[in-house]
This record gives sequence, structure tokens and C-alpha cells, in this order.
Amino acid sequence: MNLAHLLLQSARRLPERPALAAGRQAVRSYRDLAARVCGISFSLKSRFKLAQGERVALAMKNCPQYYEVLFGCWHAGLAAVPMNAKLHAREFAYILENAGARLCVVSPELQAAIPRGILASELESDEEAVPADVRPDDAAWLFYTSGTTGVPKGAVLTHRNLWAQTLAYFADIDKLGPRDAVLHAAPLSHGSGLYGLPHFAAGAVNVIPESGHFEPQEIFDLLDHWQNTSFFAAPTMIVRLLSSAGARTPRHLKTLIYGGAPMYVADSLRAIDLFGPRLYQLYGQGEAPMTITGLPQELHSKNSVERLSTCGFARTGVEVRIVDAADDAVQCGETGEIVTRSDCVMAGYWNNPAATETTLRGGWLHTGDLGSLDAAGFLTIKDRSKDMIISGGSNIYPREIEEVLLRHPAVAECSVVGRPHPEWGEEVVAFIVSTARVSPEDLDLLCRENIARFKRPREYRFVDSLPKNHYGKVLKTELRAQLA
Repeated sequence: MNLAHLLLQSARRLPERPALAAGRQAVRSYRDLAARVCGISFSLKSRFKLAQGERVALAMKNCPQYYEVLFGCWHAGLAAVPMNAKLHAREFAYILENAGARLCVVSPELQAAIPRGILASELESDEEAVPADVRPDDAAWLFYTSGTTGVPKGAVLTHRNLWAQTLAYFADIDKLGPRDAVLHAAPLSHGSGLYGLPHFAAGAVNVIPESGHFEPQEIFDLLDHWQNTSFFAAPTMIVRLLSSAGARTPRHLKTLIYGGAPMYVADSLRAIDLFGPRLYQLYGQGEAPMTITGLPQELHSKNSVERLSTCGFARTGVEVRIVDAADDAVQCGETGEIVTRSDCVMAGYWNNPAATETTLRGGWLHTGDLGSLDAAGFLTIKDRSKDMIISGGSNIYPREIEEVLLRHPAVAECSVVGRPHPEWGEEVVAFIVSTARVSPEDLDLLCRENIARFKRPREYRFVDSLPKNHYGKVLKTELRAQLA
């Protein structure tokens, strides 16, 4: 079924309920939003002559019009290609060419970077259109990976994939209704945009901050205004909320969903103090949108500290295995590559059959992440396979060392990478962002007390900040390049 029906059904059932808000102000009812979506669909097909299955790129900052265009694309049977608004002009150009996008809808401030772009207002129409009859495996969303391992690849997410992801939200994360809200502080081009879908299905209101991005005090203000509010955040955003909270408490927070990067146990415990048992950790990636495993709210507790270092267990309808280099399942507790299969897993990479065959071999999505499963099915991520350090024939997982270093009160952020060593193959180097004076000797003492000698960093580099991509993930490739 066309994803546009997800919105149209709510519009028939709850026409007067607010669907979109800008800050504290509701700007579209479900009736209004459905009408605008139909008009955009008409324009795309009739004025711009786009045929079903063609691609429309979105280079827009967070704004209410984002969802109007997105649902308009689906209504017309087109595939959306969301692009992070923070990309460089060359990165926009690469994605537009690779996806073969016939049209690109941009925010006004991005017109200079994308001269061929049009504004959302140019798609407005009072005409009506009938939703396209799509097949479940038709492309709905081309998600271009962040390119941390090279040139970005376009993960093709189908209507089936996004319906499955929406239903998994209801099964695992939250029961939603018309009195709920979701706050989009993270980019709509990524996880936050997809987590709007279950809220549209429930007739809830999707709230876009007036700033169009993440500002901690604005988030607290909106959590004071909107009732029963959920939002998706990267761990770096949660850390900023913790640092900015002061005496403020999130009065109307319903659920804080986080993922996209590791959340260290020390930060999880601080978040539990502020937010209470309202956190849900997810593990996923663009190829299986945020739907592989999850750690539910009831396990975000100081009584379940051993579970906070895991990523929870398989989501509803999802299978997870750990395999060795031959793709054979390993024993319980052993480390190997995390693989998964479900209706959420992408159809493949756009125009890249070689990468598709490698990543989806044997019917399983090979994540490139290393982890282990315990007897209860809880997944512990060790690291990206490319980030694992091999020293003297022993495997070293950077996250284990990072968890220890973050216990020091002066360490705000850290990242551990391997550096080539003529005798041992690699040695461990830790990059440290500190908030107060701390010496390498202090950190080495902490490591000596908690981890084996061969895992201890051989050098501590103190830096002002860690390089990150547009989604807050640390770019370890850049750190390794600094050591070359």
C-alpha cells in the first residue's frame, strides 16, 4: 500500500486534529495537510511531467513543508531522495547525479548550492489527484549513507520497508494516539523523518522547532508546551541536553528514542537521572532503518546497568545472528559480524549491484558491525569491523577502552583508533576532549585498573574536538589519517 495512505487515513478519521506545528503553533490540520499533499502530487505529475518511479531529491532544512513534499512524492508514486541540508555543494551534486533525480526541492538558503533546485512553494496547487497504485517493493526513499567508508551509496527503502518500520514502532516502542506529539530536533533527512511516520498514522502532531535544528533550550521549551512528546536524538544531542538542563526537567516527555552512534554507559546513567525511565535505545542503520534491535524503557534503570552496555534484543519481526568470516553462525557469547533479515531490510543499493551482492549475501544484511549475543538474545556491539584494532595477533575493540576513559570526570569525549606499528601490527591511540586538566598518567592509571595491558593506549592526544559527520558520528578515518 502506498505510504501516502498512512496520512490520508488519519485525515479522514481526524480532519481537524493538528498534523504539523512550527514551534508552539499548529500550522496544518490533517485535512489541510492532505489537501496540500494532493496538490503537490498533481504538480509533480502534471506540471513537471514526472513518471511513476522517478526520483525527487529533497535538500531542505527541517520545516513543515518537508513532510508536504515527502508525502506528495509518495502520493505521486515517486521515490524521495532526502539529503542532509549540511552537505557541501559537491556532495549534493554527487547524490543528484547518482540517483538520477529529475527534480530537487530546496530550502531558500540552499538555492546557491543547488542552482537547479526549486522551492516547495513552486509545487503548490489546488488541484486534486488520486494516490498512485504502487507495489510493496517499489522504491520510496533512497537513503545515501554518510560515506564514512568512502563514496556514499544509496540504500533503496521500499514502501514495504517503511510500513514494516512503522508497525515495528507500535509493537516495540510506543502506543500512540491523537493526543501525542513528536518533536523533530534531528534532521528529517535521517531517522527523525522516518519516525514521523507512526505519528502520522496515529493522528499525532509532528512538531518542527522554529529554529529548524537542535537547540537544547528550545527543546526544553517545547517539551513544556506539547503534551506526551517523543523525539529522536543522537547520543551527542542527549549529552548536550544533559549539559544544558540546569534545573529544568522535561515535564511532558513521553519517550526519548536514541541511536545512530554508541551511547556510553556513563552518559546513559546521567540521562536516566534527568529523563527517568523514558529512554528507548535502538540499533539500526540506513540499510535497515533504525530497526534491528532495541533496549526498552523498563531496562533503562540503575538496576539494569549490565543491560545498558547492550543494544537490547531483536525488534519485532527481525532476526539477528552473529557470523564468522565464512558466514557461519558463531557460538553464544563469541564475537563476529552482526547480520540481520526482516521486512525492514533495504532492497539493495541504487545502481550498485556489486555492493548489493556483497552486503545482502545469503539473504542477510551484513552490517559491518562486530558484536556478540548472550543467551537471552541481548546484543553487545564491539565496534565497526573496520575500526577493530589488531595488535600482536589480539583483537582490541575501541569501544571497550572508550567506556573506561569516559569514567574520568575530566573526559568529555574520546575516540580510540589504531596506528600502524612495525612489530605489533597496530598500537592503540586515544584522542581526548577534556573539560579540565588531566594528564596521560591519570588516564593510564584508570586503564591499568580496568583493562588488560595490551589494550591500553600507547599515546593520548588531547584535542579541542573530534571530527564528526553530519549525523554526529565520529570520523575515525580522519583520526587515523592524522596518525599516518
